[in-house]
This record gives sequence, structure tokens and C-alpha cells, in this order.
Amino acid sequence: MMNGLHRTRYFLYFIGNFLLTFGIVLTILSDLGTSPFDALLVGLSKKVGLTVGSWEILIAFCIIVINSLLARQRPEFSGLLTAFLTGVGIDLWLFLLQDSLQPELFATKLLCLAIGLIVIGLGSAIYLHANLAPIPVDRLMLIIRDLSGKSLFFAKTIIYIVFLAMAALFNGPIGIGTILTVCLGGPILQFFMSVINGMASKGTIKTIVPPTNKDHTI
Repeated sequence: MMNGLHRTRYFLYFIGNFLLTFGIVLTILSDLGTSPFDALLVGLSKKVGLTVGSWEILIAFCIIVINSLLARQRPEFSGLLTAFLTGVGIDLWLFLLQDSLQPELFATKLLCLAIGLIVIGLGSAIYLHANLAPIPVDRLMLIIRDLSGKSLFFAKTIIYIVFLAMAALFNGPIGIGTILTVCLGGPILQFFMSVINGMASKGTIKTIVPPTNKDHTI
């Protein structure tokens, strides 16, 4: 029974990441703007060098160190697993799609962005259900909330502002897509989380340790 659950967790984790990174790349290629975090990654890649996926891993490492200093705890380096898989996935999808998927009309760009946001929500819900590895950004939000005594929304807003400022500094892709990602990312994720949890309760997929209410749309 446990072996079956472990296999299901790993399967959902990898499939979720596979979909998540595909959705992220669709938002990047839409050329309408990405999430604040992804805009920073793209900006760093263009201005400094290295691939977008490489910056995903490097920024995650920096956040893990910051989390450790703020919380005065040992670094949660297991969070690098998610960052590594996400980084590799982003680079792979960019390699496969960036030459063939170049929408030119606003309508096709918007469609590409919309599909990307939906796939991101689905992928995030699937791999969060696996509850396998901590997400450094989510951990940072919790730490800021605890240290400030404010709400999680306050902590998330602070992180959004920091990432947006840094993305603007490196000329990252900020636009209408950024606004839509910030406004719609959470509701889309919650919708798919409800669907996944409903499937688990009906036995359609094996029940796993209930995931925390996280939002990986930054």
C-alpha cells in the first residue's frame, strides 16, 4: 500500500512539474508578460546570461539561504529538487517551442497566455497534491507573515513588489500578462486544487498526505 502511495506521489510530482513548466513557457512566449518571478528569470537571462532555468535554480538557492537566515533554522535544501526540475523543464520547453511558437497577433498571444495560465494552475495543483518537496518562495511567504505579524496576503504582496522591481531593473517581460497572472493565478489554482481533491476523495486517484494551501503562481 505504501509503495503504491509513494509511486503515486512521485508520478503526480513529475507530471505536475512537466505541465507547470509547459505553462510557464507558454506565458513567456506569449510576449504579453509573465508572472513577476518568471519575468525576473527572463530578464536575468537576457541581461546577465545563462538560461532561464539556470536562474530558477540559482534564485531558489538564494531564497533558501535567506529563509534560513530569517527563520534561524537549517537551510531546507530539499527545495532545490523542485527548482531543479522546474529549471530543466523550462529550458527544455523553451528549446522545443521558442522557434516554432511565435504568436504575432494580439488574439493569438492572448490565447497562448490564457492556455499557459490554465496549464500552470493544473500542473501546480497536481504536484502540490503530491506534497513531496517544499517550495522556497512559499516558505519565504510564511516566514515574512510570521515575522511581520501580518496576513499571508501582505507577505505575498511584499514578495510580488520585490520581484517586480527586480524584473523591471533587468527589463524582464512585464505587461498585461503579469497583471492577469497576479489576479487570476490564485483562483485558477484553487479551482484545480478542488478538482484534484474531489478526485482523491472519490478514489479516482490515490489519496496522499493533504497538501498545504500553497500558491505557486509567483
